Amino acid sequence: MFQRLFLLIALLIQAFFFFEISFALKEGKTCLLNKNCDAGLHCETCLAKNELRPRCSRTQPINPISKVKGLPFNKYSWLTTHNSFARLGAISSTGSLILAPTNQQDSITSQLNNGVRGFMLDMYDFENDVWLCHSFGGTCFNFTAFQPAINVLREFQVFLEKNKEEVVTIIIEDYVKSPKGLTKMFNAAGLQKFMFPVTRMPKNGGDWPRLDDMVQKNQRLLVFTSASRKEANEGIAYQWNYMVENQYGDGGLKVGACPNRAESKPMNDKSKSLVLVNHFPDTADVIVACKQNSASLLESIKTCYQAAGQRWPNFIAVDFYKRSDGGGAPQAVDVANGNLICGCDNFAACKVDGKCG
Repeated sequence: MFQRLFLLIALLIQAFFFFEISFALKEGKTCLLNKNCDAGLHCETCLAKNELRPRCSRTQPINPISKVKGLPFNKYSWLTTHNSFARLGAISSTGSLILAPTNQQDSITSQLNNGVRGFMLDMYDFENDVWLCHSFGGTCFNFTAFQPAINVLREFQVFLEKNKEEVVTIIIEDYVKSPKGLTKMFNAAGLQKFMFPVTRMPKNGGDWPRLDDMVQKNQRLLVFTSASRKEANEGIAYQWNYMVENQYGDGGLKVGACPNRAESKPMNDKSKSLVLVNHFPDTADVIVACKQNSASLLESIKTCYQAAGQRWPNFIAVDFYKRSDGGGAPQAVDVANGNLICGCDNFAACKVDGKCG
């Protein structure tokens, strides 16, 4: 009797499970394949909550321009990928095995399509060209070289041509010493016409131009470099003149703390209008990223909000942005945008008139 009852219950649970996965599932629901999940989600197994089951997890934040377009650029938050080019499983264009760490799961084009709008790229002189490398000592090697940078820049060009209202930010860790190396590359990629001019960037902590104004003028690509001389020599903005940033790596993961990285002014220096929050370890780990991109990420942006003088981050940078136990990095961006744009705890509650409710 009890065996039959147990078998019946088991069959009912199994039938319910397969009935459920035959439809588009919401965030957090158990899934088998990506196609089981609703749009903007994928099927992910994460140990963040000690629940070893595949569940539908977010891959995309809500696009803030879907509701509000007329605010200054520094009143928005953007999902940002650390070492955006360092793709898991990538093969070097040199033909060499890549021994460098990898930080993302998909291509730049896929990231753009999923709502990523901030990209961290490491650029080096290599083979008489500018390459994307995840290297050390300021030198690119065969085993740390991914591909010529122009390949990726052309992906941005295609996206900006097709998506006339989108604004993209590139932040370059810059080891390029060749004369006008970056300028030549951006010109060759067809991106110069999109670049937001340094002359329009506020240097005293004031508001940036409105997002809709940037779109109207087609100045939809912001480029920052870590090389100070290039602002004067090439007209490419020196990052630390315009933003503050917390410590990257393990130093930025300490609970309750949000120290600035060495190159940045203190987080609460309001002479810099933009705030970037890093939340990733020294050593990238596709498994550990799932936990880091979950509850601790939300705590991190709240801690850094206080450290930055009650300013929500404009850029939230993570490894493996699609990995989480549910909302993840996209949810963190929605929280920041909700507070920046309409004072809501989540952007989903913002109205098109910029009010909460």
